[in-house]
Amino acid sequence: MANHLRLLLIITFVSVIVLCTSSSVLSKRLRRFPRYTFQNRARIQQFGRDRNEYRYETKYFTQQLDHFSFADLPKFSQRYLINSDHWLGASALGPIFLYCGNEGDIDWFATNSGFIWDIAPKFGALLVFPEHRYYGESMPYGSMKEAYKNATTLAYLTTEQALADFAVFVTDLKRNLSAEACPVVLFGGSYGGMLAAWMRLKYPHIAIGALASSAPILQFEDIVPTETFYDIVSNDFKRESTSCFNTIKNSWDAIVAEGKKENGLMQLTETFRFCRLLNSTDDLSDWLDSAYSYLAMVDYPYSADFMMPLPGHPIKEVCRKIDSAPSDASILDRIYAGISVYYNYTGDVDCFKLDDDPHGLDGWDWQACTEMVMPMSSSQENSMFPADDFNYSSYKEECWNTFRVNPRPRWVTTELGGHDIETTLKSFGSNIIFSNGLLDPWSGGSVLKNLSDTIVALVTKEGAHHLDLRPSTPEDPKWLVEQREAEIRLIQGWIETYRLEKEAKFSQLKRSW
Repeated sequence: MANHLRLLLIITFVSVIVLCTSSSVLSKRLRRFPRYTFQNRARIQQFGRDRNEYRYETKYFTQQLDHFSFADLPKFSQRYLINSDHWLGASALGPIFLYCGNEGDIDWFATNSGFIWDIAPKFGALLVFPEHRYYGESMPYGSMKEAYKNATTLAYLTTEQALADFAVFVTDLKRNLSAEACPVVLFGGSYGGMLAAWMRLKYPHIAIGALASSAPILQFEDIVPTETFYDIVSNDFKRESTSCFNTIKNSWDAIVAEGKKENGLMQLTETFRFCRLLNSTDDLSDWLDSAYSYLAMVDYPYSADFMMPLPGHPIKEVCRKIDSAPSDASILDRIYAGISVYYNYTGDVDCFKLDDDPHGLDGWDWQACTEMVMPMSSSQENSMFPADDFNYSSYKEECWNTFRVNPRPRWVTTELGGHDIETTLKSFGSNIIFSNGLLDPWSGGSVLKNLSDTIVALVTKEGAHHLDLRPSTPEDPKWLVEQREAEIRLIQGWIETYRLEKEAKFSQLKRSW
């Protein structure tokens, strides 16, 4: 399967690896949000900043396993991180900034969401980072092994339950701090951005607004064309170099042709420096597919370590390597030279591994096989990837074989909306910022225009995957600085309006005395 973000604790360096290959069908279908694997986590710094720069307490909150029944089920401990260094306090209506935890270790999200830390002093905000159930340390049934055991134990891994976790958690936190009147602002990037937007819509009485960065809430059913994701990835490469685009487009047939030769898999293994013999050309194709997709997501204007240690404008560097290879270099040698920018930019990896999930069970795979069904395909005309149509029957069959569960492709839009979003959100939504960079392939499934005066789209042509949530740096381009300034102004407006309404209500109540 292709990658999605599941973050584990830092362990001793093993080697870089970014692909699980348990299913050729699901690998193409379950497009992941960016993630690390446990093998490469140790060698990546926290986005160029000292991890200790972000100080927080780690605490645990007892959560219901099922918020929507009264069955006698075991509770579990939800981990959360908290920082009160700059909080104005309850009496001053100091705001609470809550990051909606994604599909991974909350510690990593907290230390890679520098924007929230940067603005906390300005707002006098309390920062809290609750972890998403079934990820990191927030494991029902006591351990990952038990929680991921089967479809019965995984049944409570849903967005609906996760949103309820956040709502129950922050309500209890405010009560314990005597801060019931303090405004809550939600933040999130990628899947976390989807959760932030959905929580604002589902629990408007709990949070006054949400910044949903790179949040593809429309990547469901037939809302956006299924080829959108791969077309954007392809365009990101084509804009840098048409010859690079064409080399990649032609490489898939070259891989298949090489694999059919006698000892072809051995030759491919040697060309791409794998640690073990390839089982099939599909393994190699999935490995490349993942890298190209993630390169598009993290095509940042300066060097960054979010996914891998990468240079600024990494796609430009990949294409430079492909295009500048010796004239007698084969197409596969060119591809290897380019892809090494992603998998081995530091040059310290001797060989690549393919199997990063030996147990074959993963939280996002479960979510994608139940409710997070995001249909994707690649077109013959616009894509540099092999033409591929979304086949729901195959998708459903593979999910059944893997988890003994059938997907519910219409549940997200039934539960949380998506169709005709302009009309519906204009009627019942408010105070949401949808921020996107058009280099990010997930932007095609997000909201790219203002839906009302208070549901605003901030779109940057050169931006990539939730770049606005990254910490500020001296290298930030002007457009990124302006984007963050716009976000700050909008959040200030939400908080000021909230406080004025509270003061007016208090004055009215006081007069009635």
